[in-house]
Amino acid sequence: MAPPHGEAVLSSFPIPTRNFSKPPRLSNDNLKRTVSDIAFELSKEIDREIEESSQLALPPISEAQDAKCECCGMSEEYTPEYIKRVRDKFLGKWICGLCSEAVKEEMEKNGGMCKEALETHMSHCHRFNKLGRAYPVLCQAQAMREILKKSTRIRAKSMSPRDNVNLKKGGITRSSSCMPSMMNDLTLNN
Repeated sequence: MAPPHGEAVLSSFPIPTRNFSKPPRLSNDNLKRTVSDIAFELSKEIDREIEESSQLALPPISEAQDAKCECCGMSEEYTPEYIKRVRDKFLGKWICGLCSEAVKEEMEKNGGMCKEALETHMSHCHRFNKLGRAYPVLCQAQAMREILKKSTRIRAKSMSPRDNVNLKKGGITRSSSCMPSMMNDLTLNN
């Protein structure tokens, strides 16, 4: 009778033993690196460029200087060349990048007059530095007052409901506005 699970089959065949040997190591003496003619010429060219660049004198790096904006008062370090370019552009005055953008916008509004735009922006900055930083609540109230003035001008230009003949029936219409009385109260308090 045969043993269970095929044990007899496995035991009847001999298991071959094989000894694998490692491949022989190649010595580095027999290997040589090949270099193409193009690579050889490029390496010569690069070596020549390195020698030439080491002979060239680089311009000295200019030290940064501290510059204070004549509008807003911000202070930062800039190179002397940059400071000179900005002063040449803005009539001898040093202004920071943010103020220069505001001056450019003013120039677009008034037709390209740099002097007027610069004076306008400097007066706004001076007024803000004098009042806005010391009394921020007062500055906010002034801004709200200007917003109210602009909105009343827009409402005054809008068409009154009484002027329009083609009114929809049943809509709510405004008989008068309380804005003038509010504006009077604001001017009396100040």
